[in-house]
Amino acid sequence: MQRVVVIGQSGAGKTTVAARLSRELGLAHLELDALFHGPGWQPSSTFVHDVDAATSAGSWIADGNYSAVRDLLWSRADTVVWLDLPRTTTLRRVVRRTAGRLLTRPELWNGNRERWQTVLRASHPIRWTWQTFDRHRSAYEQRLRDPRWQHVDVVRLRTPAEVRRWLRDRPEHVS
Repeated sequence: MQRVVVIGQSGAGKTTVAARLSRELGLAHLELDALFHGPGWQPSSTFVHDVDAATSAGSWIADGNYSAVRDLLWSRADTVVWLDLPRTTTLRRVVRRTAGRLLTRPELWNGNRERWQTVLRASHPIRWTWQTFDRHRSAYEQRLRDPRWQHVDVVRLRTPAEVRRWLRDRPEHVS
């Protein structure tokens, strides 16, 4: 594993898993949300270019599902880790994460903070997770059957226990 993409629904744990793999394997961690969200939550006009530059050579671990860079990342990846956790698990995590961010107001990316006003929007991760869950799962299953991605090793993890076991027991694990 030298070029890894961690995918999954909001709340699946993509950033957490990618950050851990980055530390343990000594690979650069590319958090796509940090590159995508500019000040005021505006999409970065250089997002695709930035991802291209960060993944054009060397080893890396990217987490995220942005369609604008999906083919680019998958064509360069040697491994896709799919955190295919149950809808209830991801939804519970997104609600808990949102509540924590609303209460503590940490800066997320480029000065952005979670705001109460955004929670009811269709684009907010709580509604997004609920509404897109089945569609995303189906799209990933179909995508993984596409011959273009046969070069990619796929690790599909379906429960939090499977994620913990895989992180603990994978051959590349560094204690």
